[in-house]
Amino acid sequence: MYPSYLELYESGELKRRVREAESLLESCSLCPRKCSVNRIKDKKGFCKTGYLARVYSYMPHFGEEPPISGNHGSGTIFFSGCNMACVYCQNYKFSQLNPVRNTTLPTGKAKISNGLNEGRDVTFEELAQFMLELQELGCHNINLVTPTHVMPQILKALSLAITKGLKLPLVYNTSGYEMPEVIRLLDGIVDIFLPDMRYAENEMSTKYSGAPDYPKYNQAAVKQMHLQAGIAQIDKEGLIKRGLIIRHLVLPNAIAGTDKIMHFIAQEISSCTYISLMSQYLPCYKASDYPELSRRISEQEYNQAQEIMLKSGLSNGWLQEAGEALEELAGINIKPRIQA
Repeated sequence: MYPSYLELYESGELKRRVREAESLLESCSLCPRKCSVNRIKDKKGFCKTGYLARVYSYMPHFGEEPPISGNHGSGTIFFSGCNMACVYCQNYKFSQLNPVRNTTLPTGKAKISNGLNEGRDVTFEELAQFMLELQELGCHNINLVTPTHVMPQILKALSLAITKGLKLPLVYNTSGYEMPEVIRLLDGIVDIFLPDMRYAENEMSTKYSGAPDYPKYNQAAVKQMHLQAGIAQIDKEGLIKRGLIIRHLVLPNAIAGTDKIMHFIAQEISSCTYISLMSQYLPCYKASDYPELSRRISEQEYNQAQEIMLKSGLSNGWLQEAGEALEELAGINIKPRIQA
C-alpha cells in the first residue's frame, strides 16, 4: 500500500506511534539537545517552540530536486523554529528569531508568508488541513521542512488528515541533527528522507551551527534513514516514490569537510546513494562576523567538491554550477533549484 503510513493507520500502529512520539514532549528529548522542558505544558527550549507547531508558510514548491518537485510541485510546509543555530542561515527570521505573532497565514493558491510575519502557532486540525489543501492543489508529496522539533505534532496532524483522504507520501526534509532512536519512530510512516549532511567535524558544527556532536548524530540518523527507505526509487515519470536523498551544501574554505562526508556515504551507506551537491551558499545573517564564511564559494571549490564526490564512487544525483546552472549526472534531467 502506498504511501506506507496508510498501512500503519489501518493496523492501529500509527496511533501508538503518535502516543509514543508525543510522550517525548513531556521532557523534551526529540533531538540531541535534550532540553528536557515540558512542551506539553507549552514550555520552550532551544527551538523556541511549545506544544503547538508554528508554521511560517505552506505552498507548492517547484525548486526542490526534480524527483521531488516534479511537474506539479512539492507540497511544502515550512515550520518556524529550529534545533540548530547556523550563523549563515538564510531563514533566520523564522528559524531562529521566531517571534510570537498572532496572525493569519495568507490564503489562496500560493500559500506563502507575506514577509511581515514569522508564522503562527497552528492547531493539529489546521496542520492537517494544510496537508489536504496541498494535495488538492495537485502536489506530488507533503514536504516537511525543518520537522525535527515538531515531529509528534506532525504525526498527530497526519492521523487527522488520513481520515479525510490524505494519500500523498511524506518528505522528511531535515538538517540532519537527529536522534536515531527518534527516527526509528518514523519507520513505515516516512517514505522519502531528505537530510543534510552538513559537517564532518565537531569543531565546525559547534562553531558555526551551535550543534555539538553533529557528525555523530547526523551519521547515525542517516544510516537509520537508509535502513528504512533504501536507495531512492524514481519512477518512469521521474518522481521519487521512496528512498533517501542526501543534501550536502559546499561551504567556503572546506569548512563542511566534504571529503570525509563523501567517504562516509560511499563506505557506510551505499555508493548508489543519491547526492544533491549544492553550491548556493550565501553569507547571510551573521556570516559577515566570520571572515572564513563571509563570501560565496568559488567555482574551484565547487569543482573540487564534485571531484571528491565522483572519486568516492558516488555518481547518482545532482550537480549545481555557480549557484544556479545545473548539469546532468547519472542520466537524470536536472532543473534549476530556487531557494525557498
